[in-house]
Amino acid sequence: MEQIKWGMIGCGNVTEKKSGPAFSKVPNSSLVAVMGRSAEKAADYAQRHGVSKWYTNVDELINDPEVNAIYIATPPDVHLDYATRAMKAGKAVYVEKPMARNAAECEAMNQVSRETGVPLFVAYYRRTLPYFVKLKELIDQKVIGDIRLVTVQIHYNPYAEEIGEDARPRWRVDPAISGGGHFHDLASHQFDFLEYVLGPVKLAQGISRNQAGLYEADDITVANFEFESGVLGTGSWCYTLNPEQRIDESQLIGSKGKITFSFFERFTIKVETADGTDEYLIPYPEHVQQPLIETIVQQLRGEGQCPSTGETGARANALMDQITHQ
Repeated sequence: MEQIKWGMIGCGNVTEKKSGPAFSKVPNSSLVAVMGRSAEKAADYAQRHGVSKWYTNVDELINDPEVNAIYIATPPDVHLDYATRAMKAGKAVYVEKPMARNAAECEAMNQVSRETGVPLFVAYYRRTLPYFVKLKELIDQKVIGDIRLVTVQIHYNPYAEEIGEDARPRWRVDPAISGGGHFHDLASHQFDFLEYVLGPVKLAQGISRNQAGLYEADDITVANFEFESGVLGTGSWCYTLNPEQRIDESQLIGSKGKITFSFFERFTIKVETADGTDEYLIPYPEHVQQPLIETIVQQLRGEGQCPSTGETGARANALMDQITHQ
């Protein structure tokens, strides 16, 4: 393909800054059409972002002859359906994370990709963000020696709409739509990146429960996991604590030191060894998905390779299924 012309399904928050504008900022790429169930919202998004066409029907967007690649920016419950329609129409697919509600749906998507020969990519953009590229570099250079242990902590307070008499929790905590709760939303990024830098996880187990009763999904998860390399990992995810208890901190503990970093909220990487302490401040770019979108465009043009595919993206769902279905 000389020019990658994107059609975007969904006009929600993730598309406003993280992804949408990036499609037209990447060389040889442009966002030419958007689709939303609400005509008013679709038209408004198109007008504000300079997109020439908008639709309220998925098939009309997918079958637009100008569109040759599809970005699916919807909740996970329709990822399998929309990705299947797009790939069978011969359109390359870039789908939001988590890739689907469970590992079985991910495998079904990958099977369609294999049968049609149409590429499938997943929005695990941390694989290309400068912050995490630096983190991978530090690991590969063995600045803390051989990695022995990984620890992950995500302890958050509830979102405002999840508490009170008028609580109206978001779709992310409706398992029928999201496949789980906040764990599925955030831990998917974490497991994808950890496998990217440390290799495959061969064993994962955990306990997941609903303690606070704010919504249907589980709100606390603890897990242990083992990588094929021998590295061990442990994690805790809780979403019903006080704001003062909020923490997003992970550590890589090696034979010669440790690296402390954040998956979501901070932009510093702290390296501690016998030689002293080094800190790296690496803010995220304006559009966090842009570096990954660049690699997708390059692959579709035969000029490179995207590190986040349907095959790699399905791994995070498989691990989360293992942890939560005990």
